[in-house]
Amino acid sequence: MEAFAVSEAARPPFEKGTAQWFREITVISGKGGTGKTTLSASLAQLAEQKVLADNDVDAADLHLLLTPVVLEKHDFSGGTKATIEPGKCLGCGACADACHFDAIHKVDAEGGRTSAVYRIDTMLCEGCGLCPRVCPAGAIHSERNITGQWFVSWTPWGPMAHARLGIAEENSGRLVARVRERAAELAEELHLPLILGDGPPGTGCPVIASVTGTDLVVIVTEPTVSGVHDMERVLKLTRHFGVPAVIVINKADLNTEQAQRIEMLATQANSRVIGRIPFDREVNDALMAGKTVIEFGAGKASQAIREIWQQIQAVLEKLR
Repeated sequence: MEAFAVSEAARPPFEKGTAQWFREITVISGKGGTGKTTLSASLAQLAEQKVLADNDVDAADLHLLLTPVVLEKHDFSGGTKATIEPGKCLGCGACADACHFDAIHKVDAEGGRTSAVYRIDTMLCEGCGLCPRVCPAGAIHSERNITGQWFVSWTPWGPMAHARLGIAEENSGRLVARVRERAAELAEELHLPLILGDGPPGTGCPVIASVTGTDLVVIVTEPTVSGVHDMERVLKLTRHFGVPAVIVINKADLNTEQAQRIEMLATQANSRVIGRIPFDREVNDALMAGKTVIEFGAGKASQAIREIWQQIQAVLEKLR
């Protein structure tokens, strides 16, 4: 049985009940490629008076469709990294012996030194802080590690908080929490009643950081065996954290058998399918043009998304 846990860093910016006048919707999926961001971008155009939040910090792409103008840019520190001052290093190797991550290695003597020194591989260093404690010469220091940036931008459809995590960097859950926190601050400052978040795929830490404390989760899935399996895992996660969830089936007409199975599983999980987006080549044409499905035209998918937004509004009204 899967177990889910949330760290302090991934907790919501406001506990439920402390900011009742604005609501938060988060769109997620069990796996990548289901059409989650495509739906989020279209909902961003349909929703009025809202703050947008791109919580998919590992692979942020909402900006590709919403063309934001950056107003604020801030560094994000995902922890610390240790560094060794070669001039102070005695070459005793106490740090290397103590390191559990094999991040400290001996290098040849240089600069007139007669003994070897040690260096830290920053890609392997976890910033645990043990090596500075065991160094007899005080040659090791922990420094703030910049792992990404977060932004406040303006889009044609309102303000947006978003971020970008560096390549191979960790602590994406903390960065998601910072994006959500800034989005909540913007909602407070601008008196906007809604936060619309585009969450990451899967069930890992960044997803947990995206959904905890939100008012409604919209799960985007597709009628395939893997899509159904991943949807079940995401539903289990939302139930674990007590977050109401509804389901949207993308390309619903490509496999009616699996679509019916999704309907059945949703009912069993005390959820429901609120929309079915048919396969529509206009969706691909819209993405190629860098536009939302709503902005591009009035095809089958566009109409389905408009109906989905009406359903989301109705669900939110019932949750009041």
